[in-house]
Amino acid sequence: MGADLDTSASQVRFGVFELNLHTGELRKKGHKLRLQEQPFRLLTLLLEKPNEVVTREEIQLKIWGADTFVDFDHGVNRAINKLREALGDSVDNPRFIETLSRRGYRFVAPVQRDLQPPDSSKKMLIVLPFSNLNPEADQEYFADGLTEEMIAHLSRLNPEHLGVIARTSAMQFKKTSKTIKAIGQELGVQFALEGSIRRAGDRVRITAQLIQVSDQTHLWAESYDRGLKDVLEIQTEVAERIARSLAVELVPERQALSARSVTGDTEAYELYLRGRHYLNQRVEPGYSKAIDYFNRAIQKDPAYAPAYAGLADAYSVIGFYGAIAPKTAFEKAKAAARTAVQLDDTLSEAHTSLGYATLQYDWDWLAAEAEHKRAIDLNPNWYAYDWYGFNLVQVGRFSEAFAALEYARRIDPLSSVIGCHMGWMFYFAREYEKSIRQLEKTVEFDPGFPLARYYLGITYAQKHDFDRSVDHLQRAADLSGVHPGALSALAYTFGAAGRKSEGREVLARLTGLQQHRHVLAYFVAFAMSSLSSKDETLEWLERAYEERSGWPLYLHFEPAFDALRSDPQFASLLKRINPLQPRFGVQVSPKSAG
Repeated sequence: MGADLDTSASQVRFGVFELNLHTGELRKKGHKLRLQEQPFRLLTLLLEKPNEVVTREEIQLKIWGADTFVDFDHGVNRAINKLREALGDSVDNPRFIETLSRRGYRFVAPVQRDLQPPDSSKKMLIVLPFSNLNPEADQEYFADGLTEEMIAHLSRLNPEHLGVIARTSAMQFKKTSKTIKAIGQELGVQFALEGSIRRAGDRVRITAQLIQVSDQTHLWAESYDRGLKDVLEIQTEVAERIARSLAVELVPERQALSARSVTGDTEAYELYLRGRHYLNQRVEPGYSKAIDYFNRAIQKDPAYAPAYAGLADAYSVIGFYGAIAPKTAFEKAKAAARTAVQLDDTLSEAHTSLGYATLQYDWDWLAAEAEHKRAIDLNPNWYAYDWYGFNLVQVGRFSEAFAALEYARRIDPLSSVIGCHMGWMFYFAREYEKSIRQLEKTVEFDPGFPLARYYLGITYAQKHDFDRSVDHLQRAADLSGVHPGALSALAYTFGAAGRKSEGREVLARLTGLQQHRHVLAYFVAFAMSSLSSKDETLEWLERAYEERSGWPLYLHFEPAFDALRSDPQFASLLKRINPLQPRFGVQVSPKSAG
């Protein structure tokens, strides 16, 4: 789960401690602690690979040297004892350093490194939502779908030199009165593509024009009057025209834009666009409709890879939030994603979908990361980086998660989802103030987004600001249609605030939902952690383990369960939930690993 310590990181944080790699200082809540050279070097070595075993042989080689003749066993034991003393750690119930008999040691606490965000010097382009000139309101999905597909096409041109603002941020400017220059300044883009679409039966007329933001110069404009089956060819033609206009020198393997999976069945294409439309709504009823449309698209064209990738996404999200049992959801998600990869191994979205589903259900990080890296290699878009960053949080690699999410945010700066994931990352890294700042911005931008209020509510609970916590969680419950996750967090917060009777009332509502829908065992355990006995909470956590959603991965970091960390049964549970040593699923194939 770890990674080598980046040399650009000067500060490493874990719990209430900060380690400055440049000055060699360890601080606890700002107060400097004395630490001798060998314990310091040992701590640095362990932090290079959080949650991975550092063998005694590796320690001897890197700290004492291969040719040392001192009593190594005595030296390393003394250094470990000094470290534990400085950190207030225990060998029996370790919070930071775990001993693996006759093997070595492992740093088990969440680690965050201060890194610089990715380089953002590349040119940026926004595809503004295509105007729908059809009088029929039900054709709006077609214009939106064309916008999304054009974004996907352009993002594959030359991602090393040209970034394309993602759909979520672009759609904020639908029917906007803002000028191109104002939009460019707000998003930091140099170019804008705008256009319109009018459809008549199986014919479609598309106009597009490329504008330089700085002086609003029209670099080119073009109209296309084609059959509906030629829409994807038009996208390719527009993308190549933009490439020439921007004088982008394409890497040879990026030239084959037409390699993106297409369908010759116009009805399948329309069904796919409708599926994406409902998937982007990010509400449970929308996911169910998306699944229906993707399945219908597949029935029309069984070789249409993007439809399988969309189906995998819908099942993955609906499985993560527990609308249906994880076993049902993620097995279908993995099957759809694998089919998409088999049909088109160059489709980035398919590898992202497979990586996400693999971690959520198989708890297999090595296989999941291989798919994520393949996706990013094929197309480093916001989607690939956001889901990779989300999964990095789940395995405790917070600094890398920050870098990935920051890259995603650069491409999709107005995305409420990415904003939530950033706040979520800070929450698990226990950087609560940063989490609150990020999530408050997200709520201000999108007050009706329940996920942001959910994350913000549980963060305020850890700050013991229970009034704000309850307010946001009640709003999250209302906005989400009384989702079990929101009720779970609300019950927990009432318990943590000492309002036990109110908490038990909400807990009863939560368990009552089981009569007409699936409720994740993890959500029940979360609520019980502040309301019920330790044994009851552990019983539900064991059920969550058997259920195998993605949520138990968070047990390594979730502060709501800190009271259980000294319990042997809980420690045993954490050892079984190890994404580096998965107990389920199958190993990644060499081809898929890229």
